[in-house]
Amino acid sequence: MKTTPDQCPFHARVSGQPPAQAQHAPGAWPAGPPSGFTGWGLLRRMSADLMGSLDEWRRQYGDIVHLRIWPEHQVVVADPAMARELLVTHHAALIRWERGIDVFSQVHGHSVLTAEGTAWDTKRKALQPGFYPKPVQKLLPAIAAAGALAFARWQTTEESWPIESALTSLGMDVILQTMFSSTIDADARQAEHAVRVVSAAGNAEMYWPVSLPDWLPWKRDKRRAIAWLKNLIERHVAQRMATARAAWPDDLLARLLALHLDDPATWPLQAVRDECMTTFLAGHETAAATLTWWAWCMAANPLAQAAARDEVDTVLQGDAPDAQRMPSLRYLTQTVQETLRLYPAAPVLMTRRSRAPIALGAWQFPARTIFTIPIYLLHHDARAFHEPHQFLPERFGEGAPAIVRGALMPFGAGPRVCLGQHLAMTEICATAAMLLQRFSLAIPKGMAPPEQQFNITLRPAKPLHLRLIGRG
Repeated sequence: MKTTPDQCPFHARVSGQPPAQAQHAPGAWPAGPPSGFTGWGLLRRMSADLMGSLDEWRRQYGDIVHLRIWPEHQVVVADPAMARELLVTHHAALIRWERGIDVFSQVHGHSVLTAEGTAWDTKRKALQPGFYPKPVQKLLPAIAAAGALAFARWQTTEESWPIESALTSLGMDVILQTMFSSTIDADARQAEHAVRVVSAAGNAEMYWPVSLPDWLPWKRDKRRAIAWLKNLIERHVAQRMATARAAWPDDLLARLLALHLDDPATWPLQAVRDECMTTFLAGHETAAATLTWWAWCMAANPLAQAAARDEVDTVLQGDAPDAQRMPSLRYLTQTVQETLRLYPAAPVLMTRRSRAPIALGAWQFPARTIFTIPIYLLHHDARAFHEPHQFLPERFGEGAPAIVRGALMPFGAGPRVCLGQHLAMTEICATAAMLLQRFSLAIPKGMAPPEQQFNITLRPAKPLHLRLIGRG
């Protein structure tokens, strides 16, 4: 069976040079900031401002930065060719950083996100067919239905509309529809709150060597949020299992439960629950964060917004997005691609650890080296992108210069490229098209550009508000 195809919209047009041969002797480390006695001060800086710290160190020490944080050696790889080489060529020599897996496993269990080795390979191969483009297209009616219902409630009478909150709610509505064929009710709003609490707690714990027990009084909010999410998943699984299989709707839960019924030894119900949790959390947050930043880019770039709207009107003729016409929304897709370049939902890939020595570029790194790939820095590198901080969807148009290999990886690269990349792009583009059919977006008078905050995903530091103008 095939592994994940590496042909998302971001890998179709790339160019680059083969990596350099190792020049430094084993035991030599790249330059990096002074670590002091333990290096834990570097960790505190990263916890306070991860992207700012990594950017400063790259400017000071180059594309490969060594952080000595006792007892680990951590290497930040901000060179496109070496980042891609690490994820693709050296994939088999890497595992996910154990501490990160410990934190994610508290919520995700032993899903494809946290599994390694044979367990990961088995899960990935079984799940992959359900996330190919054709099965994803079958979810478009559910995505469109959730969008139509949500947009009907949006208000255009306010000068400053809470667009981030509205899009986050819509993202939750979509994931409930596509996963569980669920009606939109109080579950959606409670789920939003639980996801925010869990994400904030997980991000904070990443910078500690161990997690304190969740039964401690000050961790009550996290404990309750996890319990609520697990109860939500369990309730839907139990209800579906109590229904005749012939009556199941064609949604993501049905596809997961089919694995259980066909091979219960490999796919016990707990494995289904774990995959439900991962799909639920990752599917909701990635789309909601990207749509939030896309809305800002549209409001801040009215000419691009007008061009995308004209295309949507011409192609869809007022109809809901469908599988036949979605590929014709080329410029709209380019605006989403450029949004993901400027504001990648996962600005830093989950940290890896090497299980064996690795020769990367000119360096020879020993086993147990920790590697961090700052996607955000790769996406804003002036050597790869002209005017890297400007919103220019034309970068992705026909005839545009080829993108440097490894410089653009919003969904990662290699065998562990994001399983749900096609679902994410389909949901984001369909929702964006429906929004432009109904509204124009503008910046409220006197509003400054939003600051960015990394909290597992990249979000505005303050809830984003925009002016919403109805189209009649």
